[in-house]
Amino acid sequence: MKKMIITSVRFLIILLLLLFIVKSWFGINMPLFQKDTASQQVLNQRLQLPEGLSLSVFADKLPGARMLLLTETGDLLVSLSKHGKIILLHKDANADGAADASRELISHLNLPHGMGFYQDWLYIAETDAVGRIRFDAKRGKTVGEYQRIITGLPEGGNHWSRSLHFGPDGMLYVSVGSSCNVCQEKDPRRAALLRFTSEGKQAEIFASGLRNTVGFDWHPITHELYGVDNGRDLLGDDFPPCELNHIEQGGFYGWPYVNGQQIPDPDFGNKAKLETSTAPVHEFAAHTAPLSLIFIKNAKLRAALKADALVALHGSWNSSKKVGYKVVALQFDAENDITESDFITGFEVNDDVIGRPVDIVEASDGSLYISDDFTGSIYKVSYAAR
Repeated sequence: MKKMIITSVRFLIILLLLLFIVKSWFGINMPLFQKDTASQQVLNQRLQLPEGLSLSVFADKLPGARMLLLTETGDLLVSLSKHGKIILLHKDANADGAADASRELISHLNLPHGMGFYQDWLYIAETDAVGRIRFDAKRGKTVGEYQRIITGLPEGGNHWSRSLHFGPDGMLYVSVGSSCNVCQEKDPRRAALLRFTSEGKQAEIFASGLRNTVGFDWHPITHELYGVDNGRDLLGDDFPPCELNHIEQGGFYGWPYVNGQQIPDPDFGNKAKLETSTAPVHEFAAHTAPLSLIFIKNAKLRAALKADALVALHGSWNSSKKVGYKVVALQFDAENDITESDFITGFEVNDDVIGRPVDIVEASDGSLYISDDFTGSIYKVSYAAR
């Protein structure tokens, strides 16, 4: 027993020494061990929200909770990617502030991530495929067999997650991140936004040069497409920025040749590529890792918050100082100039992390749900002045 204890202590010392070396050499400062959901008291003390808003825990014990999707009856679907599952959280019918129940909806999937509804189908983006299954919203149940309608998507690599949404044109958009930090991809479908019909046909590359655009959404008035993108790593704490791009068909957004406001990459800088690239319309701080973007649909909430969109900043790993770990608001003016402001802060204070926001969805009443894969939590943000 004594030898086992000595061996364990030695292992811990070596591990801590290695972490110190890695942090010193590569500027890595990330939360290593996941935590349980913080108590409501701690959340109230730590989190800062705009006046009139309150945040509560809608559900917990959902390890690695990633993307969210609301059903027409108010139930909430959650992808547990690393567990290969989609979970259904029943709406809060008894008004106690929490999901009434949870149950497994689909399992045995290959890293499921993004989800979407089209007609009476539930679509799910797996790391190498897109599948669908009929969904009965009133009963909160699937009907029939799950079928993969798109297969052979490039899998593995640094960015395994696949996001999907249906656009105003009724087409299916699927985001595929890069396989690496920075490289020239052999498969042109990587670091790109793909488009298909609802049947998974007519595959095309809609836009490229998007290193890892996990979150994207359409402006509710102009129907223009915007997406957030994660900048590359290992170039210091302050460069390159993460991005918000106005994504148009056929557009090229720079990666891996160009960063931020068309600054050549030190490894792959290319003048010809720079001249054909489109710069971001807004920059987030480097390494903040924006993972979701939603335009606020509820007009009263949008006016009260003086914001048009919300972005979840998952938080840094490749930075000597923790940055991100919050939700920010974006306001577009008449000229489409964008102002960023804090919406929810306090998930990270003095290097102590109690949450990493991933996805945001808006309910019809203006309530917001936010997933947190660090604690396996779903938070509900309510606006008292509706």
